[in-house]
Amino acid sequence: MKNIYLKISLVLLLVTVFSCSEENFAGEEFGTVEGKVVSAIDFKPLANVKVFSNPNSSIVFTDEEGKFVVNNVKVGDYSFEAQKDGYITKFEAATVNTGKATNLVFELKLSTTNNKPPTTPVLVSPPDNAIDQALELNLTWTATDTEKDSLKYTITVRKDNSNDIVTYSDISKTNYTLKGLSYSTKYYWQVSVSDGINPPVLSAVRTFTTIAFPNARFLFVKNETNNYVIYSGDEKGGQLQLTSSSVNSWRPRKNNQVKKIAFIRASGAQNHIYTMNPDGSGIFKVTNSVPISGFNSDFINFSWNASGSQIIYPYFDKLYRINNDGSGLTKIYQTPNGKFISECDWSNDGAKIALKVNDANGYNAEIYLINAAGTITNQIISGTSGAIGGLNFTVNSQKLIFTRDVSGYEDANYRQLDTRVFQYVFSTNLISEAGLEKPAGTLDLDVRYSPNEAELIVTNTSNDGISAKNIVKYTPSINNTGVSRVILFTNASMPDWE
Repeated sequence: MKNIYLKISLVLLLVTVFSCSEENFAGEEFGTVEGKVVSAIDFKPLANVKVFSNPNSSIVFTDEEGKFVVNNVKVGDYSFEAQKDGYITKFEAATVNTGKATNLVFELKLSTTNNKPPTTPVLVSPPDNAIDQALELNLTWTATDTEKDSLKYTITVRKDNSNDIVTYSDISKTNYTLKGLSYSTKYYWQVSVSDGINPPVLSAVRTFTTIAFPNARFLFVKNETNNYVIYSGDEKGGQLQLTSSSVNSWRPRKNNQVKKIAFIRASGAQNHIYTMNPDGSGIFKVTNSVPISGFNSDFINFSWNASGSQIIYPYFDKLYRINNDGSGLTKIYQTPNGKFISECDWSNDGAKIALKVNDANGYNAEIYLINAAGTITNQIISGTSGAIGGLNFTVNSQKLIFTRDVSGYEDANYRQLDTRVFQYVFSTNLISEAGLEKPAGTLDLDVRYSPNEAELIVTNTSNDGISAKNIVKYTPSINNTGVSRVILFTNASMPDWE
């Protein structure tokens, strides 16, 4: 009987102990942790996510709205963990306070452990090294994903001889049309694909070259980002950039015999003469020890000989001749009065060189001829006030075109007020105005004969010194029908027409 009472007492004691373990001990304090679990991609709620803590608390699962609540969490600092198959486990720190709810939000990212990346994009068209491609070109490619993930594509395009990369992003189809491509230009292109989970996958790099520029007989410059940039163009207004916008290049002159364009380019603190191919490639520095220089770099000029084997150019009061490969530098003339040589033009037969000379401010200008030996043979104009410029011989060397500010105005900024085109005829030694019917308040500058000498081309601009410049083609009156002035290129200057 005694043993029976002993056993009953032990059972009652154990029941009491276990009953007490389900209750809070005296002096302990508790709070609540609640929150939400969402996708890190689209922030939609995630259901059935396992949420628990370290130190241990109750294990709970999120409902259909991604919400969870953990009750009776002892006051203190915890690290809560959210787990769901296919997602990367996320940890969030939490401090639980007495009788208060601590809020947590978990943003779970998809796990890439078992997700395979898309296949490498295969570029389909245009084929690699394709030529004569249109300026509006459709690119196509293929790519697949075994998990059928949503794919996004990015195209990168770069011009040859340029570090500038253009990117087209967030493309959902396997084709894209490029627009506004340049003539005669080689492009590199590459496609990357992303499934939003794995790192992007890159295709191979391919190239294509656009169609050649049609009948680009005009050259001119545009002022872009404080640099002159050389372009070629046609009579329909088509344009092709030839030099980089990052360097200052101006005063283009083409020679069709050697198929080269000579131009001036800033090189450090000096200006030098360079040549390039008609498409802008093959840039070569011609001058070295003696740069081209005068009173104002915007109004300085040089000239080819007819064959394209040599170039003449000024260096202050001296005129130099140099071979197109940079050899044979020779001083052929020096002004007797110290005036600067600003412009020159070499006749087609090589017997005459027209010079425009002026003082250090650009005024007291003269135009005269020298022969190949450097002897003055003709005085064309002198003793006038105002600016003079724009020398150009006819093919038979019997006429010379130039411009002169008839207002005679002179100031420190070399501003011109009424600059018109004039022509000198060697057989009569007479100068006459060309009668281009220039609009009032404007200037006609940089005059050149057309290749057939039936027309002229000029830079026309307002005399305010700040307005845009346009290149205008002038056609004389035929049968009293009136002259024609047609704008070929806007915001452009320093034309050449070969």
